[in-house]
Amino acid sequence: MIEDLKKGRESWRMFRIISEFTEGFDRLADLGFAVSIFGSARLGPGSPYYDTTVEIARLLAENGYAVISGGGPGLMEAANRGASEGKSRSVGLNIALPQEKPNLFQDLSLQFNYFFARKVMFVRHSMGYVCMPGGFGTMDEFFEALTLMDTHKIYPLPLVLFGKEYYQGLLDWMRDTLLPASTITEEGLRYLSVTDDVDEVLDIMNRHKEWKLRMIQEGGTQG
Repeated sequence: MIEDLKKGRESWRMFRIISEFTEGFDRLADLGFAVSIFGSARLGPGSPYYDTTVEIARLLAENGYAVISGGGPGLMEAANRGASEGKSRSVGLNIALPQEKPNLFQDLSLQFNYFFARKVMFVRHSMGYVCMPGGFGTMDEFFEALTLMDTHKIYPLPLVLFGKEYYQGLLDWMRDTLLPASTITEEGLRYLSVTDDVDEVLDIMNRHKEWKLRMIQEGGTQG
């Protein structure tokens, strides 16, 4: 009896996972060119990074990009706020966490219980990532995308680390420790950009968008 109950619960969990994938693919199918912005939930209004995130998202939105965030507070809220101010799609891929509530600047909001299903939506529907200062969650999304590109599981997309003071130590460690140890390759680092320039973020995304459009015109990938 107990084993039957456990099997039943696992079956329902499987259907719930499938439903998250199904809803995500369906509701995001017509999103168009979109950029995901990641960053700490703990850096709210009053943080200079909050204001900069609003500015970046607004600039991207004004230039035709949808903006995707994790839907929570802090820099995620700033990303959705900037997208709303820029009059573009403001998407939140929310995750059920007791310490985080969805922000109010989303016009397209999805709810996830499983981090891995949510990660797939970020990768599948983003043509670029902007990583503002953040913690484990931001690093998780960053290294997930970098690993998938390095192993050729997804097509290249720009990974922009915003905040040289914040991220330079991480880049130096990768170059000075991982690269000499041969645990990574130089090719894996070529996907990365680090900047403090809001306009450079837009330039990077525009160049990648032009590349994608050329690939589509030539009959190549749309990924």
